[in-house]
Amino acid sequence: MVRVPPLSEPKRLDVFLVDAALVPTRSQAKLLIDAGRARVDDRVEKAGHLVRGGESIEVDPLPARPDLPEPEDLPLRILYEDEHVAAIDKPAGMVVHPAPGAWRGTVVNALLHRGLVGAPATNALSERPGIVHRLDRETSGVLIVARTATAHRALSEAFKSRTVKKVYQAIVLGTPRRAEATLRWNIGRHPRERKRMSIRAHTGREAITRYTVTESFLGIAHLRVEPETGRTHQIRVHLAAMGHPVLGDALYGGRGGRALPARGPAKEFTRHALHASEITFPHPMTGRSLSIAAPLAPDMTALLERLRENEIAGEATSGRRC
Repeated sequence: MVRVPPLSEPKRLDVFLVDAALVPTRSQAKLLIDAGRARVDDRVEKAGHLVRGGESIEVDPLPARPDLPEPEDLPLRILYEDEHVAAIDKPAGMVVHPAPGAWRGTVVNALLHRGLVGAPATNALSERPGIVHRLDRETSGVLIVARTATAHRALSEAFKSRTVKKVYQAIVLGTPRRAEATLRWNIGRHPRERKRMSIRAHTGREAITRYTVTESFLGIAHLRVEPETGRTHQIRVHLAAMGHPVLGDALYGGRGGRALPARGPAKEFTRHALHASEITFPHPMTGRSLSIAAPLAPDMTALLERLRENEIAGEATSGRRC
């Protein structure tokens, strides 16, 4: 623990950590702060928090980072596999590749164990072998994997040229006024909160999302969503900006780090309700179109079934009262 000495003027927390030689660089200071491992008077603060003198600062080092990801025997459902490409059904809660706070237990660790990607030492992208696109930790569904360097280059180019088509299913708060629409708001890094993306960013990039309402309930709607571009958190940002955030999304549909409340069965949903249901792309070797689908995740399926049952029960009760 370190006591902040008297300061002539307030100093950012990340800057103070470097100046006090508690960490070597501001980037490492930010990693510690974002991971909640740098506390001011036993409180977790942001990197921009101003220290003024007299505070107690405690810093816990990050867990040791492995040199390379290691194979791990983790549950992994394979949707498609050939010698060039594979597709998996990523469960919600699983990180795609090793990163601070999640060096183990990732999709990459599972792929290595299954032999679906080469050993990291022989792969140019040593921390994320085979990964050409990502899904957020809480997002479930289909994820394609390149098994060779040639396939990796071809698939990366396909994503860049927008020849990859993706379909998601989302459960959102409220029902959009229009049954279908195309959302066109540029997306970039939030001007103040670096973990968030925003349509109000100073240097946003083009982002296009199409949606169709497939079902609606009391205060909840089920959407088919097709992003035409691939910006970070694009679907979540666009739906929240429209006024209908993804159910359970604490980052874009929440207050104080908590998701906005929902009614009925939806109150018990514990993650953001977003599922990558289908992806269509040119095969990296043959160029032929390949479509792969992942069945809706069990938790989202169960929620929709309960919402339908409540809807039917409500209609029956209303009928008896007439």
